[in-house]
Amino acid sequence: MIQSQRTIMLFVGMATLLALVGIGQGWDVALLLVNMCIISAIMALGVNIQWGYAGLFSIGSMGFAALGGLAGVIISAKPVPGAWQAGGLGVIGGLLSALITIVLGIFVWRRLAHLGRWRYWITGVIVLAGFIIMRSLMGPAITAIEKIDPAAAGYLGGMGLPILLSWAVGGIFAAAAAWVVGKVSLGLRADYLAIATLGISEIIIFILKFENWLTRGVKNVTGLPRPVPYEVDMIASPAFQGFATAIGTNAIAAASIIVKLCYAGLFSAVLVLVLYLSEVALRSPWGRMMRAIRDNETAAAAMGKNVTARHLQVFILGSAVVGIAGAMLTTLDGQFTPTSYQPLRFTFLIWVMVIIGGSGNNLGAVLGGFVIWFFWIEAEPVGLWLIELITSGMAQNSPLRAHLLDSAAYMRLLTMGLLLLLVLRFAPRGLIPEVKR
Repeated sequence: MIQSQRTIMLFVGMATLLALVGIGQGWDVALLLVNMCIISAIMALGVNIQWGYAGLFSIGSMGFAALGGLAGVIISAKPVPGAWQAGGLGVIGGLLSALITIVLGIFVWRRLAHLGRWRYWITGVIVLAGFIIMRSLMGPAITAIEKIDPAAAGYLGGMGLPILLSWAVGGIFAAAAAWVVGKVSLGLRADYLAIATLGISEIIIFILKFENWLTRGVKNVTGLPRPVPYEVDMIASPAFQGFATAIGTNAIAAASIIVKLCYAGLFSAVLVLVLYLSEVALRSPWGRMMRAIRDNETAAAAMGKNVTARHLQVFILGSAVVGIAGAMLTTLDGQFTPTSYQPLRFTFLIWVMVIIGGSGNNLGAVLGGFVIWFFWIEAEPVGLWLIELITSGMAQNSPLRAHLLDSAAYMRLLTMGLLLLLVLRFAPRGLIPEVKR
């Protein structure tokens, strides 16, 4: 069987599994699963750009996804006038002082290279003075902001713009953070790069959890606007009620399905665009250069390629794609919950998506995103059904039966491990291997 036929069969099989969920658990559940699979596929494409194209082992994806979620808050949340009056100017002044400190510190560091060790002291004094000024401006302002209706607000809010704009802004936020991270860590060896990116990801998420004036922290930001209609508005429409009756269902079920179909359409458009651009880049001279650097950095450097600059470039591109997916996830949820970003847990899932799908192959990354998220969600209900079937002959008060039923939630971990082992055993290059051009 040629690879193209095998690829089609794999995607048809994935569509069949999703259809079975719709038949067995309801189309509402199946469409929600499809939307999450699409977002997962976009995240997997971002990681595949870094690892599959250039061999960069970064495990800081959740930090960039969280920055995408932050973009959703800043762009679409309604501003809190009382908070802006209480401390808005102080926060802006503090951020400007931090920016001026960074620019001045870099300028002095570069201009005073002839002074030797003295430039360390001068730069340190500038940074310390800038930090003191920033804290003196932001400290009282943040305290005042967080006192403004802390149960419902306690933060500055956002710009009140359409949330679709946050998808592009989320990519920009993640790209900017990736530039800073890349400048610091891309000169490190592969294992140190992984540790550095994980640490920086944890720092980003820590800031989002505890800077209440920016994100409300653990209290979450809820009620973000939608890019699709609200179910309650659709249900209230007599025309829509007539449409639901005509197709043989009730208005509530029809509204929920149509909303999820609208999300699926928007997300699919982004997935197709990212996939198309990724394929164009991979097949271009730039893509051949990145694969050459991945396979042999020394030989590529000997041919005059700036390996560090290209690594920084591909790291920024992959992080931007992950940031876009993070903004899309916040859009689907309608809220921003910093505590849900768990770097080790979900970064592992994204990496499994790339490995199982086939690193270096964009279609493989998409398939891996669908397969892994599908089994991550469906492993628990299917596992519970299987355990109930196995233990159906036991007494209702059997301790063993109770223990097995309580352990059904861990079936997803067992499923992930088993799936990874099987694929690595029988398809070590992934379900859709990289095409050697």
